[in-house]
Amino acid sequence: MKRSIKTTFTLIFIAIVAALLLSMVFVNRFFLEDYYLNRRIHMLDVAYETIDRVIGIAGDNDQTIFDLIEEEYGQNMEDTPTIAIFRALNERSNIDIVMTDETGSEMAATSREGEWLAMKLRLYLAYRDVFAENTTVEIPAPARSGSGSSQANVSGSLGGTGNSEGDEPTTIRTLRRNTNYETQIFYDRRSGSSYLECWGTFSDGKTNFLMSMPIASINEGAEISTRFSLITGAILLILGSIAVYFATGRMTKPINELAHLSERMSNLDFSARYEGRAQNEIGLLGESMNTMSGRLSETIDRLRDTNEQLQQANAQLQDDIHQKEQIDEMRRDFIANVSHELKTPIALIEGYAEGLVEGIADDKESRDYYCSVIVDESAKMNKMVRQLTSLVSYEYGGVQLERETFDLADLIRSVVASNRIKLDEAEAKLTMDLESPAVVSADEFKIEEVFTNYMSNALHHLERGRRIIVRLKKDGLSVLRLSVYNDGEPIPEESLPQVWDKFYKVDKARTRAYGGSGIGLSIVKAIMEAHGGTYGVRNVEAGPYPDDAGPENAVWVDGGVEFHITIKTGEPDDLCAVDAL
Repeated sequence: MKRSIKTTFTLIFIAIVAALLLSMVFVNRFFLEDYYLNRRIHMLDVAYETIDRVIGIAGDNDQTIFDLIEEEYGQNMEDTPTIAIFRALNERSNIDIVMTDETGSEMAATSREGEWLAMKLRLYLAYRDVFAENTTVEIPAPARSGSGSSQANVSGSLGGTGNSEGDEPTTIRTLRRNTNYETQIFYDRRSGSSYLECWGTFSDGKTNFLMSMPIASINEGAEISTRFSLITGAILLILGSIAVYFATGRMTKPINELAHLSERMSNLDFSARYEGRAQNEIGLLGESMNTMSGRLSETIDRLRDTNEQLQQANAQLQDDIHQKEQIDEMRRDFIANVSHELKTPIALIEGYAEGLVEGIADDKESRDYYCSVIVDESAKMNKMVRQLTSLVSYEYGGVQLERETFDLADLIRSVVASNRIKLDEAEAKLTMDLESPAVVSADEFKIEEVFTNYMSNALHHLERGRRIIVRLKKDGLSVLRLSVYNDGEPIPEESLPQVWDKFYKVDKARTRAYGGSGIGLSIVKAIMEAHGGTYGVRNVEAGPYPDDAGPENAVWVDGGVEFHITIKTGEPDDLCAVDAL
């Protein structure tokens, strides 16, 4: 849902003002009471310090505060400093003060209720031990029987009536205790009002005092303040929102014109012009868009003139790029194939050479055998490098196969014998079911490469019973089917068609663990397509294997993967020649 800038600015203003109002309500609700009380306590502290300095001055002149008051009483109040101090505290700060000497014989008060305050002061001093900082003392009403207990006397003296059990008790909540005086809140049951009181002894140690000031209901004050703030804020919010709405409307009008102008420009209509006269950033933007519109119109005209030339150049460039990509792909495939296919012969040479170094072959015949394997594998490596180069070119139709007639079963036995060490290391259980003779006319080296790739895959994916089954049987009158089964994990069905793609790996982590590059099966694909044969892979379920064998010839397997190829048999003359051998 689209929202205009005008509406957005108005909503932002409403949100900010509402947040400020809520913040003010929160502050009033949770902090106003403490602030109000702390300000009142500070006023009492200032009053104490002021009177204490006066008492100190009187003491320096061997006088008491009562002597100063008696001397100044009756004079012009404006000319008597001590009386002026007490008047200011009483009238400006609304603090009632009563002072007595240590014997209680002398008293000075600023209120008509001086006797009442002096009585409270005497009780506070007598029961000083009852009060503790941050505690509330609840004084129940005196008993009707007129009990003479001290608690009853305190209650009665502080205004307890005992008229009914439902009377609210007198409470004294001590806020803090200083060295010479204490600050507390006294709830007067007679008037239902609370007073902030400060009582104790001045620093001369002889003059006792009680200062009392009424405190209004803080909660009620906070509620009134909050209600007034909300009413005022709501009115301001409504008026401000209306003002912001219309003010932003005037601001966004030229912006809407610029948006309409940009829309026409996006449709290649460069005849549109901004007509505003605002001398601000928006006006500057409009002039810039007019300039841009004119230049774009000129540029597009020039581009139209050269468009056909660019299209022709682009077509030629695409042809060049495609040709280069083909060359680069051939180069990459060649390097990858060489890296993959040289692993097996190098591993064999390394294994037999290490056997010779470690003295595994003690007799001359064994050493000769090891050396012959090394020589054979080296020759195969040399031939493999040349053939892989030809294979890359063959995929693009540049090389012919070197066909010859040979027995495929013998080739299989030879490859298995070369891989005997690997089979033993993998603890593989190899089963071979070969139809012999199995004469074919093909490129022997490439067919050997196909079978070697299948065996390598089988060795590196062994699981469960570590079983490998190699089977070579006729599939029709003139077709041989070679299959290699291993009991590894099945390949996901959706991945079966992709395993023949270059560099495709079903399990990349596992393939990397044994050094696979993901191009072995793509080489099989290229070789078999060159021979006109077929290739394939399927998952085998647990049960008798192969499916087309009778129960007496089948082997029970736990399930795995089977790779296969089909290839045409050799000519009849070739078969006779092999039989004669």
